[in-house]
Amino acid sequence: MRILHTSDWHLGRTLHGVDLLEHQAAYLDHLVELTRSEGVDAVVVAGDVYDRAIPPVEAVTLLSSTLARLAEITQVVVTPGNHDSATRLGFGAELWRDGVHVRAKVADVGRPVELVTTDGAPALVYALPYLDPDAARTVLREEDEAPLARSHEAVTGAAMRRVRADLAARSAAATARPRSLLVAHAFVVGGEASESERDIRVGGVDTVPAAVLDGVDYVALGHLHGAQRVSTGEGTVARYSGSPLAYSFSEMRQHKSTVLIDLGPDGVVGTPELVPAPVPRRLSEVSGTLDELLGAAGEPHADDWVRVTVTDPARPREMNARIKERFPHALVMTHRPPDRGLRESLTLAVTTASDPLVVASDFVQHVTGDQPDVRETAALRLAFETANAAERSA
Repeated sequence: MRILHTSDWHLGRTLHGVDLLEHQAAYLDHLVELTRSEGVDAVVVAGDVYDRAIPPVEAVTLLSSTLARLAEITQVVVTPGNHDSATRLGFGAELWRDGVHVRAKVADVGRPVELVTTDGAPALVYALPYLDPDAARTVLREEDEAPLARSHEAVTGAAMRRVRADLAARSAAATARPRSLLVAHAFVVGGEASESERDIRVGGVDTVPAAVLDGVDYVALGHLHGAQRVSTGEGTVARYSGSPLAYSFSEMRQHKSTVLIDLGPDGVVGTPELVPAPVPRRLSEVSGTLDELLGAAGEPHADDWVRVTVTDPARPREMNARIKERFPHALVMTHRPPDRGLRESLTLAVTTASDPLVVASDFVQHVTGDQPDVRETAALRLAFETANAAERSA
């Protein structure tokens, strides 16, 4: 059985104010074509389909059309992540066309989506929506159990006990060993995070030990945006597919992909294949004096989404406009003089006794890298004197 694992689409997200929906749609076109060309039996989406609980209309429309296209050629299993609203994503799940399974209810974690493999053996997909400890600890507690701890480990462990119990019962009753796959949205110990995942820390802890997830053939993980393998129990393969696009500059060196897995009678066959995702526009960062960046040093990055750091001792005139002319897709523009690191490490205490002209002059130097000149100092002094006079006359 061939499975395609993806996650963290974050439909509706922007990158420093840039609308990414067009690029997200290009990835989903790629996903549909990949599903068709590789003869995929099921696509699993491990959470964070939307970027926020109330997504824009265009994002909802894109998801609806994508699921409809996928349902024409394969089975689809979707779960919400910590960015999604489980209620909104799961609304009307029973009304979806055949082939689309939206699993958003915590109480259903032990009830798998039942698929049939090409050789007739059963394949069981257990879908865990994002388990918020404060809500899930009540739903997943058994009647004879003590209250679950307020942690991701506790609620995930309780969910996995239900999964293993159901899998054991079905295995005992089946004539052939069922293939088993878990879809989960969590921060598993050993995974490498980036800057763009939302903090899910509860009680100071946001992780789940990898061993909690063992007992199935493959664990399709979502939440972390970098594609990576996670070590779990013996016989279980666990991977993050990562996000299809880079959603922060911390992800600019990640290779975005979709995971293609084959499940056989004894579990995962061979090594999962990482199929590269299309790159709409490269993320990069450049640093140097403005003359250097406007010259040869900036040439390789002229069409990138770029973070620009200008290192001239004093802030160049019309810096942002000149950068935008050179780098039309510049997202972040910063002036950082050579000694800025030392200056930023100092904390200046400003009190009522501080001379406002000195404070303002220090701020100008902090921003521009140079003390205000005579004309600028005169303008600052006039502004303070005018403000003081207005306050006295009030």
